[in-house]
Amino acid sequence: MSPIISVQHLVKSYAGGDRALDDVSLAIESGEILALLGPNGAGKTTLISIICGLTTITEGAVSVGGFDVVKDYRQARSLIGLVPQELMLEPFETVLSTVSLSRGLYGCKPNQPHIEGILSQLSLLDKKDAMVKELSGGMKRRVLIAKALSHHPKVLFLDEPTAGVDVELRRDMWRVIKELKQQGVTIVLTTHYIEEAEEIADRVAVINGGKILLVEGKDKLMKRLGTKELQIDLHEPISVLPDNLLAFGVQTSADGMSLLYHYDVNAEKTGISSLLSALVSEGIVLKDLRTYQSSLEDIFIDLVTMENK
Repeated sequence: MSPIISVQHLVKSYAGGDRALDDVSLAIESGEILALLGPNGAGKTTLISIICGLTTITEGAVSVGGFDVVKDYRQARSLIGLVPQELMLEPFETVLSTVSLSRGLYGCKPNQPHIEGILSQLSLLDKKDAMVKELSGGMKRRVLIAKALSHHPKVLFLDEPTAGVDVELRRDMWRVIKELKQQGVTIVLTTHYIEEAEEIADRVAVINGGKILLVEGKDKLMKRLGTKELQIDLHEPISVLPDNLLAFGVQTSADGMSLLYHYDVNAEKTGISSLLSALVSEGIVLKDLRTYQSSLEDIFIDLVTMENK
């Protein structure tokens, strides 16, 4: 099956030769949730803007649902819903009217039951007659999602959808995104909250300096690049490590009350048994053992740091 979004050797450059995107290729499958991660200025919003037909292409090609975003702009754009970062809404319109207007802009016939169904899904139905200016920031963000869904898009772009939203509303929006996926909507999410990607994404794409560094299944990525840390708490502090412990690459905590040991979760032998035996032979008394699994945020930081060196 062909991907619903195909980006091939995409370049976006500006006067003076600066490249916001540099030979970007990406295939997004129908029905998946892709988290697009990257630091500020990495090219995330530029990439989304080009796919949505809002920014011109310097080189390369982009298609949505088989339609070229330049040659077949109307057909490609009709498949897309976009939730931008900025809360751009008409303050004196009601929630129902502003979402209905968005549907009309795509040439769709009025369908109040459909609009009310979207508002209900987003916990906005009781606000349908309220003016936008009366809503909280989190509610306004939901209105933007409702507007983006008003014309039955097959692809939904969420550009920093939970920026400025409290934790409770953020988790509520994660629930909505998962429900949309179950309905077959393809979702592309940019976020600064790495826990969002870890919570809901199927795949992760990391972009930095206008280049795609990696595209991989979230679980596979964490398994491939993830490491574990073993923290060994001691009964008494240790100031100097014996030579046979140095060979394991063990580190001492600042207060000397813990030893830290990093190991590969996929290795045939982790070295933990040998390390514990060495501790016993040195007469070091253990108090507790704890392990820490590297998160997607740790992996992301490592990737960007290596790229910037």
